[in-house]
Amino acid sequence: MSVEVLTKSVDITRARREMRQRGLDFATRWWAKLLLRAHLFRGETIGQLQKSWDVLRTLQFIEQQVDKGAPILDLGAHTSEVLLCLRKMGFSDLTGIDLDPAVKRMPYGESIKYMTGDFTRTPFPSETFGAIAAISVIEHGFSGEKIFREISRILKTGGYFIGSTDYWAEKIDTSDVQVYELDWTIFSRNEMLSFVAEAGKHGLVPVGSLNFKEGEATIRWKERDYTFAWFAFQKVGNPGKGAEG
Repeated sequence: MSVEVLTKSVDITRARREMRQRGLDFATRWWAKLLLRAHLFRGETIGQLQKSWDVLRTLQFIEQQVDKGAPILDLGAHTSEVLLCLRKMGFSDLTGIDLDPAVKRMPYGESIKYMTGDFTRTPFPSETFGAIAAISVIEHGFSGEKIFREISRILKTGGYFIGSTDYWAEKIDTSDVQVYELDWTIFSRNEMLSFVAEAGKHGLVPVGSLNFKEGEATIRWKERDYTFAWFAFQKVGNPGKGAEG
């Protein structure tokens, strides 16, 4: 499946349990967060428990579809668990990019390449990565044309773009909210369909079926109730010449 929706809150708990069983839980514990806030401990807050489902789904997909020696990029890598988990899983060529300079203080900087930058305008050569991940980042300041154009440029033909975004079938107004000084979008079903269509213009096509089955609102944030949608696209060739999803 290439688009699916988190329908039950319990699936977040189940996903985190599986991550812990596999030794892939890098989320900062509550007591460590207190120490960080009190400046009694140096480091970065890692992970968010509410993103367990989409993080695990992304890790599973990469594990099944991507060679462990393939170059992998994580967009919005500051605080993200994705690269830390992939390192533990044996993936060796890992890069993270984020607008926040604090990304360079992330763990395992000796084996993971972290850099500050705008992921809609990266310095990477064309056809660099075998997979690109983006967990809950594209909804902030979203521009489909910019993000898909750049991902298509730096992704190898046959490579994958995998990630998640905020979602609710009916449109939720966020026009009065800014997050990280950027506009915030909770994608509706119609907007996700446009999202898929825009990706296709850049040679990125769904790897399977689209499932927008809706369940409960699993997240409440900024006085909005919504859930997450997970997606996976494959670069099939030149923009505009891909198969339809």
